[in-house]
Amino acid sequence: MSNLSKKRYTITSALPYANGPLHIGHLAGAYIPGDIFVRFLRLNNKDVVYVCGSDEHGAAITIKAKKEGVTPREIIDKYNQQIKESFADFGISFDIYHRTSEPIHHELSQEFFLNLYEKGEFIEKFSEQYYDEEFHQFLADRYITGTCPHCQSEGAYGDQCEKCGTSLSPTDLINPKSTLSGKTPILKETKHWYLPLDKYQPWLEKWLIEGKKDVLKSNVFGQCQSWLKSGLQPRSMTRDLDWGVDVPLDEAAGKKLYVWLDAPIGYISATKQWAIDQGKNWEDYWKKQANPEDDATLIHFIGKDNIVFHCIIFPAILHAHGEYILPDNVPANEFLNLEGDKLSTSRNHAVWLHEYLDEFPGKQDELRYVLTSILPETSDSEFTWKDFQARVNNELVAILGNFVNRVMVLSHKYFEGKLLKGTDYNETDLAVFDELAKYPGMIEQSMSQYRFREALTHFMNAARLGNKYLADEEPWKVIKTDEERVKTVLNVATQIVANLAILGQPFLPKTASKLFEMLQLAPQKWDRAGVSNLVEELHQLGEAQLLFEKITDEQVDFQLEKLATAKVNNAKAAVSVTPAKANINFDDFMKLDIRVGTILEAEKVAKTKKLLKLKIDTGIDQRTVVSGIAEFFSAEDIIGKQVSILVNLEPREIKGIQSQGMILMAEDADGRLDFVNPQAAITNGSVVR
Repeated sequence: MSNLSKKRYTITSALPYANGPLHIGHLAGAYIPGDIFVRFLRLNNKDVVYVCGSDEHGAAITIKAKKEGVTPREIIDKYNQQIKESFADFGISFDIYHRTSEPIHHELSQEFFLNLYEKGEFIEKFSEQYYDEEFHQFLADRYITGTCPHCQSEGAYGDQCEKCGTSLSPTDLINPKSTLSGKTPILKETKHWYLPLDKYQPWLEKWLIEGKKDVLKSNVFGQCQSWLKSGLQPRSMTRDLDWGVDVPLDEAAGKKLYVWLDAPIGYISATKQWAIDQGKNWEDYWKKQANPEDDATLIHFIGKDNIVFHCIIFPAILHAHGEYILPDNVPANEFLNLEGDKLSTSRNHAVWLHEYLDEFPGKQDELRYVLTSILPETSDSEFTWKDFQARVNNELVAILGNFVNRVMVLSHKYFEGKLLKGTDYNETDLAVFDELAKYPGMIEQSMSQYRFREALTHFMNAARLGNKYLADEEPWKVIKTDEERVKTVLNVATQIVANLAILGQPFLPKTASKLFEMLQLAPQKWDRAGVSNLVEELHQLGEAQLLFEKITDEQVDFQLEKLATAKVNNAKAAVSVTPAKANINFDDFMKLDIRVGTILEAEKVAKTKKLLKLKIDTGIDQRTVVSGIAEFFSAEDIIGKQVSILVNLEPREIKGIQSQGMILMAEDADGRLDFVNPQAAITNGSVVR
């Protein structure tokens, strides 16, 4: 559990790549949780700095620039501005949104590198890395794609397979191709500086496994434990690139710092810039203090794909440096899916934040509410437009909005908006106040464990308490016989509204501001929550305002049609623009020996999701082939099916099984596979020409 008694906090949310706009998956992963937590800390008078900024280096930027035929600078300027504006319009309350292209960041990143270099922390070594002869360039991880050796899916990157999530090295890929020329790269010797993560493994095990077992979320701890069990290896901290932070060594001309060395340092450089702007001392928020009790509490909000960098690599760098505090917690979230499918920027299967803000003006809190209620805190979750509509209409409108509206309207109708006190509070009233007083502590307990869905549920239960109280007391009926009792009922109900204004500030900041405005109260801090006399007798209430409007079927249909259109357009584009591979001569083609075969046996490969072990009669022999088709075909359904099989492919071992060939498959725009097989039965061993 995070220690909420500390006075000073440094809170970060993952630096988004400045190569595209933000979507709701980003919000649910790192930004809404971070913003809720920061707003809660501020309400408790903590000294907190909340930093973020655009990650503007690395291969992703240059690849985007090449695709659009512009410079990397044009890419980062375009998307940094768009991302920054989207965050501001949505209401994410960063103290600073910075950029890793700023000189202050380059200087600090180089200072870190030199600190470790001069201490002798790096291993200098030559190694063979992939090189594109046509472009005369070494290929960083994302400049190489190929077949994943684990799940057999094509299009895996040199650092990770996005289908199965396995971390890779470029030389792990099967049939690697350069994303620049489309050709097979060669291996060429180059020198780089490596961080010996294996050297820090004992320290990491003590710090993480022993020290954080009861602190980290289960999904975070599990991934860290898996990495450490596999054994850490030295990782290169430099790259042969033409875009990024220069390696500050004379012998390293033309080389850049690895993006995952410089990117997390972006949190520190952003804090330095904020401190300069605000007249603060940035070291108070990042460096160890003379008294450890005065150290700031560092918390990183990220998505699960960044866990290893924030829990292993960046802490190892900070530890090696020696002057910096280490993360207290890394409450990473899992992934958010959309309408039954993974969010995909390349396929335009996403809800883009800037488009949402244009199409649902003024409805920032509605999206905050729905995403918070489905946050993928320990497992993947899903956003659907129908669920969005239901949660807004049935919860925000029907519960919270309805309760507040009735209280305000009846107060003006019966008593001209003045808060009066009639009869003494009865047992029901006092029981409501007792229940209301529990919610601040319940929310704080959930916040301390980064359980924001649970915290939001407590807030909404406070609104349900008010709604039920008003429905049970029926002041619109009682007014005919007992006006004094109605004064008391509306007094109690107004105190609940005032409490909702305080409790709602971390979750629904615009709504909370509107509540304070309607109540004509100044915003209140968290220590006032649970109090039964927030609004004094004879206080004049402001005019009633509608908090929320219903989401219409037409709005939902429009959004679903957008996704459907994107899917169709993506399929058309995939078919029409898939480039041809480089030419080969006839002799090369004739080297391929493709035969018709029949699947005799099929079974799942243990501990894999996509692999089937097949026994195939090729007409020449009967052989074993491992194929990544289990996602689309069950073993029992394909026995007896004829297939086309490349029989003279060099055998290789996959998951301990010797695979002796490859069956040919067709892949459509959605990634679905189907067999390339003869229309009619044909003799096994027949040649495919």
